Amino acid sequence: MSSILQKVPPLGEARERKMLEEASSYVYRQTPQGEVLAHVFWPKTTALAPRPAVVFFHGGLWDSPMPTQFVPHCLHFASRGAVAVAAETRIFSKHATGPLEAIEDARELIRWLRQHAETFNLDPARISIGGAAGGAFLALLTAMPKPKMLPLVNGLDCRPQALMLFSAIVNTTPKGQGADRFPDAKTATRHSPTSLIRAKLPPMILFHGTSDRIAPFAEVKRFRSRLRWRRNVCELLDYERADHSFFNFNVSQDEFEMTLAAADGFLVRHGLLDAAPANDDAEASTLPSPAAP
Repeated sequence: MSSILQKVPPLGEARERKMLEEASSYVYRQTPQGEVLAHVFWPKTTALAPRPAVVFFHGGLWDSPMPTQFVPHCLHFASRGAVAVAAETRIFSKHATGPLEAIEDARELIRWLRQHAETFNLDPARISIGGAAGGAFLALLTAMPKPKMLPLVNGLDCRPQALMLFSAIVNTTPKGQGADRFPDAKTATRHSPTSLIRAKLPPMILFHGTSDRIAPFAEVKRFRSRLRWRRNVCELLDYERADHSFFNFNVSQDEFEMTLAAADGFLVRHGLLDAAPANDDAEASTLPSPAAP
């Protein structure tokens, strides 16, 4: 993937700086609370045709700074020919903001990428979004509201072509997770993905541990069933006895590789990533089966 992962310092800002060395960092938004950054990882090879883009929003429940959580994923997808982005948004610990501001940032980042598609040589019709926990929630909020609630801004759309959701928070009603981070219960419910289910959503794949105590697996399974009832494409891969952080590079090498391979295959199937050379496909045989509806 990259030698950078073998020599990063163990903790703190030095570790983050080392992990982001291979990225180009851009200010994609100026806000009243300060600049918001996107860390872009470029493919090593040149290409004449516009490339797909893959964007990741970190977890932390819109509070903790975790900009390097998806660096290993970005390095992989950059090696596969995509423009890969580890995104930051405003967070409470740094900006004294909540999920509403993070939602605004997530949507603006996708518009910003489309605005600069020619400069970055990326295909604005092949943008996929991934996220973990609260970051998965942000990914969902770029796509799930009805089109009239996601208007074009300067002719730019924030909706992605596909979603990859890791340990996703899908219920922000008072009975779910994170409702206390919103201004009130009504706002939390209105923004809950469980309240936004409709037809004609982009394809999704969810990775979830059956022992997740933060975002219960049963809740995600119901969410997936309701999406499929509306004839949406939604895959759910369940991981027995896995907890909330199981997919991370520094938690389980095996489950990191399995989820990454499944995410790669998902994008290939939907025409959002070029197929890998045949000799790179060996790990596909280790993938778990999608959960039953």
